[in-house]
Amino acid sequence: MRVMRAEPGRFADMTTRSVGRVGRAYDLQLTVYAALLAAFGIVMAYTNSVEAGTAALANGSILQRALMWTGIAMVVFIAMTAFDYRWFKTLAWPIYFVNVGLLVLTLAIGDGVGGSARWVSIGPIQFQFSELAKILMIIVLATYLGNREGRLDSLGSILGACLLMIPPWGLVMMQPDLGTSLVLLSILAGMLFMSGASLRWLLAMALGVCLAIPVAWQFVLRDYQKDRILSFLNPAVDTQGAGWQVHQAQMTVGSGGPLGVGLTNGAATRGGFLPVQESDFVFAVLAQELGFLGALVVFILFMALLWRILSCAWRSRDPFGTLFGAGLASMILIQVFVNIGMVIGILPVTGIPLPFITHGGASLISLAIGLGVIQSINLRQHRAVW
Repeated sequence: MRVMRAEPGRFADMTTRSVGRVGRAYDLQLTVYAALLAAFGIVMAYTNSVEAGTAALANGSILQRALMWTGIAMVVFIAMTAFDYRWFKTLAWPIYFVNVGLLVLTLAIGDGVGGSARWVSIGPIQFQFSELAKILMIIVLATYLGNREGRLDSLGSILGACLLMIPPWGLVMMQPDLGTSLVLLSILAGMLFMSGASLRWLLAMALGVCLAIPVAWQFVLRDYQKDRILSFLNPAVDTQGAGWQVHQAQMTVGSGGPLGVGLTNGAATRGGFLPVQESDFVFAVLAQELGFLGALVVFILFMALLWRILSCAWRSRDPFGTLFGAGLASMILIQVFVNIGMVIGILPVTGIPLPFITHGGASLISLAIGLGVIQSINLRQHRAVW
């Protein structure tokens, strides 16, 4: 019998190589870009707390809530990175029905402004399940489309993806939340395009959506939503009414100049002229107090983050990984584009948050889940070739 001897240092070398491979698989750039954007969000929470007339760390202040949600998001990100993403493909249907159930629950017991039902109160915490619906639908669609790889030239497969989106989209519209419903449609379009679905059918569907706009205007949109669109088309008509938000946001952005007026020094924000400055119009505060340079840094960070997400998606050997990355990138891109666009007046006001920067726990948790799943895909696929 031959006795195997352990060679000195062999185990240590194997361990070192394993750690090195995991280190190379983990996308540090993606984490750094997301962390820097979250840091900008905390800075904006600080300045909004001070300008609201409360102590920065007072109980229930904007900054205190932002720090709490950032801490929770970090835990969620670590948990999702450690979780094997392949289980999501097994659990896709339960995830879908849980998602629909949470949106139904929101309509049943949710709170909101002006008769809307957008968030559910859990003790002292308010959570917006429509934000969570974005990332859960990306998981469901990535599983559905990934299982039909090579068969997406058929109209049936494309319509199947659309039918999956209709219930959550319709429940979000009933809240009503036009902004989130547009994000859900953008996620669907981006994932269908990246899946290789027939361009002919996608163009036909896009034409159908355009033809349905008059019907939506007449029977779906609320009066205040119509007023926002009309004020966007002609903002000078009613700067004291429907156009007030955009008018004040543009003035706030323009007053920042190249380098800004400094944190907590915004005249428009301190005077209360800028509405919902901690959420929908937080980019206006950022541009005024940090200037064009600060806004440019944030924009570059978003582009760098999207580049890392798409790079991970393109490298994936699993269709789920490619499609999940496409969905996450679509979700972030449309929110950045629409939020900044409405602040500077090139798009109508829709209430879409700016990822990482807008104060909101549900949005940050959804992003943490998405980025954690991307890292999980990186790590598991790298291990598969050891």
